Amino acid sequence: MRHAPITPELFIENRTRLAKLLPPRAIAVLNANDILPTNADGTHAFVQNNDLFHLTGINQEETLLILFPDAPDEKHRAILFLRESNDNIARWEGKKHTKETARAASGIQEVHWLDSFEPLFRLLMKQAGHVFLNTNEHARAADLVETRDLRFIRETQRNYPLHDYRRIAPLMEQLRAIKTDTEIALILKACEITERGFRRLLPFVKPGVHEFEIEAELIHEYLRHRSDGFAYAPIIASGENACVLHYVTNHAPCQDGDLLLLDCAANYAGYNSDLTRTIPVNGRYTPRQRAVYEAVLRVKDEATKMLRPGVLIADYQKEVGKLMESELIGLRLLDRTEVDAQDEDKPLYKKYFMHGTSHHIGLDVHDVGDTTKPITPGMVFTVEPGIYIPEESIGIRLENNIVIGKDTNIDLMASIPVDPDEIETLMAG
Repeated sequence: MRHAPITPELFIENRTRLAKLLPPRAIAVLNANDILPTNADGTHAFVQNNDLFHLTGINQEETLLILFPDAPDEKHRAILFLRESNDNIARWEGKKHTKETARAASGIQEVHWLDSFEPLFRLLMKQAGHVFLNTNEHARAADLVETRDLRFIRETQRNYPLHDYRRIAPLMEQLRAIKTDTEIALILKACEITERGFRRLLPFVKPGVHEFEIEAELIHEYLRHRSDGFAYAPIIASGENACVLHYVTNHAPCQDGDLLLLDCAANYAGYNSDLTRTIPVNGRYTPRQRAVYEAVLRVKDEATKMLRPGVLIADYQKEVGKLMESELIGLRLLDRTEVDAQDEDKPLYKKYFMHGTSHHIGLDVHDVGDTTKPITPGMVFTVEPGIYIPEESIGIRLENNIVIGKDTNIDLMASIPVDPDEIETLMAG
């Protein structure tokens, strides 16, 4: 692996936290993700199930975890199952976990090969009353492909129809939303690598440079500092492309006088950062660009102060909307009289700022977390307001990652340039 080893104490702590949420005689089973096909004999790069990774630190296909905190036999309270390797697998795919390396990474001492799963699972199911199984319940998920989890649910319910089946996703959502100090340090490392990439490209960007060349500069800097790569498909959007929220083709030349919206960040050890900055292609903001930029910056700074323990995201978004209304009126994009008469369910600011301001971030870029419950210390959020004016080819978004603290928030990206004067100075070299 590229990154430094993660201490197994993190995963031991995560399993302990989950065990406290399970009722008596409950067994929990989590599966790895599948390796998905492309075409012919091709496959996508493997991406681990993040709930399983959160509890084990194992980033390998065909892995399976059983947690049974009340198991009569103490050895059965946490069991890890792995795909057994051989010389042929090692030759074609490389080294896999041994039982010893899996114990060291996860802190789980009871490690078995997958071929021993069924008989041991049958024994444990006889002893268990409640069965917690995993599915992807993210609000934005599009489950178009049957997952390993869903196949396991169907098979288990067929073989053991009289057990009490329950969802583990709400419990994992609760646990993963509150980051430990170790997790925050890993996210901070991803932010630091992201900063290196951003600083590298500032003097590189010039009129005529293509968006994909900027992408190349970023990935070079990320990988040389042990990142696993982009945290998500990078958005490198110049001119009118900046008004397309998920523009990822990154093929256009950057034109003199245009803005360049950069929504791209690094992943480190499975943990993600999420940065957005908007810079002038020629190194100087026009007066209009600067006015819009400073409006977005003011909203970002005020929103960061508002994102505090006890606040509900829905209420926070309404307050951010009021800030944005005021800025849009100042920019002569909205009229005060029309705003005062608007339908509250269809606020006018959404013409220019149509997305949410904050989301959880962690093992997933849009990390799991119940946004209907109050914000809690230890959560990590993005703050990312934007203003998009297609008729002026202006799209500006600014985004930092914020740890919610008991007394004050911590900006993990505080050192990444965002002041327009600083950006112009750095672009001038």
